[in-house]
Amino acid sequence: MSALGLELGVLALMLLVFFGGLFGRRDDSRRVGVISVLGLVALLGWALRMEPGARWLGEGFVLDELALFAKRLFLVATALGVLGSLTLRAPVFARRATEYYLLMLSSLLGMLMLASARDLILIFVAFELMSIPLYYLTGFLKREEEAVEAALKFFLVGTVSSAVLVYGLSFVYGVAGTTDLGGIASALRTGHPLLLLGMVLALGGLGFKIAAFPFHMWVPDAYEAASTPFVAWLSVAPKAAGFVVIFRLYLEGVGSSVLLWVPLAAGLATLTIIAGNLMALPQQNIKRLLAYSGIAHIGYMLIGFAAVSADGVAMMLFYLVANLFGNMGAFLVVEAVAQSDGSESISAFRGLAQRSPVLALSMLLFLLSLGGIPFVAGFWAKLYVFWAAAQPGLYWLVLVGAILTVVALFYYLLVAKRMYIDAPERMAPVTAPFLLNFSIFLCVAGVVGFGVYPKPLVMAALRAASSLF
Repeated sequence: MSALGLELGVLALMLLVFFGGLFGRRDDSRRVGVISVLGLVALLGWALRMEPGARWLGEGFVLDELALFAKRLFLVATALGVLGSLTLRAPVFARRATEYYLLMLSSLLGMLMLASARDLILIFVAFELMSIPLYYLTGFLKREEEAVEAALKFFLVGTVSSAVLVYGLSFVYGVAGTTDLGGIASALRTGHPLLLLGMVLALGGLGFKIAAFPFHMWVPDAYEAASTPFVAWLSVAPKAAGFVVIFRLYLEGVGSSVLLWVPLAAGLATLTIIAGNLMALPQQNIKRLLAYSGIAHIGYMLIGFAAVSADGVAMMLFYLVANLFGNMGAFLVVEAVAQSDGSESISAFRGLAQRSPVLALSMLLFLLSLGGIPFVAGFWAKLYVFWAAAQPGLYWLVLVGAILTVVALFYYLLVAKRMYIDAPERMAPVTAPFLLNFSIFLCVAGVVGFGVYPKPLVMAALRAASSLF
């Protein structure tokens, strides 16, 4: 049962949060949040000391290098999301904080299981365990009409995607005769048309989970309506979980048949990059801009998938970590400005450098990382992904990515212009709670640290990816 150590640890933490909320004062909403953060930090410390190799259910649940890398990423993202959520001021969080943190931990439990799952049934169950709490959390501010509408859209599209996913997996099981991913990889070498159809349908269902075009329609509304610290976490962790499943299902042990996915992955990457960047251009709400920007980043990661190589997967993993700190940090700065000024529009960032220079510098670093400017983590992420795609000769895909990176820089630098060139609408400094500022500082440390010295993360990503090939 050592393979289930982190999952059992999260279950124990959920019990602590439950009883902490049950026996605590209703007006003391921070108690359960602090318990959650401390528990997640302890679990992260344990995860960093764990060694790969444990098994459960035969080969159905494995703790290999890829699973460990992903689980550490999920724990870091969730700890940052919970830490940022401790400063939420809406009355609903004071009344129902225990529900909020329990749902985040429930979704985290699904992600941890997904990272190790190598069985179709376990993958689907873990996906639902991860997804259902996300629908609820999107509409957590249920007194606001936009939140209810966004949650309903998220739920309906998510339900359809789950149906498409399980329909595709039924074809896979019907042809392969097994739910074990090892047996499916062997069957894929036969090139059976129904098996390929099932895999394509499953990729459509997974496309929703990672918010690739054209399965992205839930993203902008959900990001705009939900609480910003939750959105920061939503923009990173569930997508990373979806990518891990894609690695296992389409790449692990497939052999030379892996080349079947190059045209499909390259086409999906191209459409996602173009659509995400072009739809971000006219946005006036910063959260919607970051939503479409996030869709474009999924496209850049899919470039690594199109390379169908260990280097491509490793660079995608590096990209996920760089995107974690850059994207979450940007959303947390948005929350700081919104708490101070009551606005999430881009115009709220006018003159931010004069009002709060440290906060403006933090946002600039996040935008530079998302834009791929040297020398922050996002620069290496894009460079490595392009390099991985160039190795098998996908030069046209690298060219598309490079051209659209310039488009992305336009709307990122537009926000920077608002902060550093435009005159402020008010001169009062932006006042953010200490814990929110600390969360932003941790993201800045990640962006700058891995930008200056990316080697440890690159080596860890290469070790994680090597187990697939």
